[in-house]
Amino acid sequence: MLFPPIDPNGRFRERRDAARRRRRLRRGTLIGALLACVAVLGVGAKIVGRGAAEPADVAAGSMTRANVPRGHRSLPVEIRGVHVTMGLVSLPGRLDRYLALGRDGLTAIEVDVKDERGQIAFSPGAGSLASRTGAVRGFYAPRRVAREVHARGLYLIGRVVVFEDPILARARPDLAVRARDGSVWKDGAGLAWTNPYDRQVWKYDVDVAVAAARAGFDEILFDYVRFPSDGNVGATVYANPSGLGKRAAVPAFLRYARSRLHPLGVRMSAAVFGLSATRDLGIGQLPARMAPFLDEIYPMTYPSLFGAGELGLADPSATPGATVTRSLARFSGALGDQRALLVPWVQDFTFTRPYGVDQVQAQIQAARLAGAKGYLLWNANGVYTNGVLAPDGG
Repeated sequence: MLFPPIDPNGRFRERRDAARRRRRLRRGTLIGALLACVAVLGVGAKIVGRGAAEPADVAAGSMTRANVPRGHRSLPVEIRGVHVTMGLVSLPGRLDRYLALGRDGLTAIEVDVKDERGQIAFSPGAGSLASRTGAVRGFYAPRRVAREVHARGLYLIGRVVVFEDPILARARPDLAVRARDGSVWKDGAGLAWTNPYDRQVWKYDVDVAVAAARAGFDEILFDYVRFPSDGNVGATVYANPSGLGKRAAVPAFLRYARSRLHPLGVRMSAAVFGLSATRDLGIGQLPARMAPFLDEIYPMTYPSLFGAGELGLADPSATPGATVTRSLARFSGALGDQRALLVPWVQDFTFTRPYGVDQVQAQIQAARLAGAKGYLLWNANGVYTNGVLAPDGG
């Protein structure tokens, strides 16, 4: 999830007035939809964390309360969530500590199902390719986790890392990105990737997602759903018998994933680079092409990972609120009228400069003013800043 900054590429026009008008329109639409929803439900309806009807501003084709299957929770009015690794979930009592953040305003929790190392938290099924490759680690029992999360009235997101997968690439070199000498290619961190064109890879990862959905996860968040971005990417070789274009590969994968996941009653989303709405990064990650198959898009708008001068800011890490505001404005412009909801990842870690409560809250407030559906806090160590999860105005 964490990558070095991408070098700036010139100055970008801000179009401030247009962005402000779009934000006002979105806020007005959201307020009207919520008022209409409340009127239908009645004064006594409890919306957040009580399984109430979903606001009318959800993505086209998304589940409302009428067709959310039993056992899955509907989307919170505002996602206020944290990232938790599978290793942390496996520690006795640690999940309870995260769930207790519901008292502070937490409405969602994101738990790793498959991570950057290719590890899978639980078996997706006896005899599965995942079991044969040795990727299954048995970190937690998914149905138990889902029951405990739902018992606290929280929404459960399962993160599935897709194409960065050194375990599958090692076990099945025929499914890996290759180097010109025929060996398995590795990125700058020494990790191997699987081939984004290969339908067997698609099935492998979606099988894992389906297992999580059937266990009770409410949403599947695909990460690393792209081509490699670092290392000697010019030396990569891809088997591509279907002749699928690079810009079409990720949307095609998402279309396939949606065909298998939405019938199970779960929402589907993807994490994308914070700059992916500004320009084509050459990694097959184009939000406008991905959006038709997604309920939410999670831009990684970490200010510390934008280079100097990016987004028209001299030092994005020094102005976290402005960085998130400008990044989300570009995503809104890129998506246009498409109904996929924006939920930014918020930097809750120190990288190029110290980040504390003020910097985290600045990002959250910027997301709210931009009309985002909420936010997820990211800290690779699972340590989060106190006092930032309160509802707006709380």
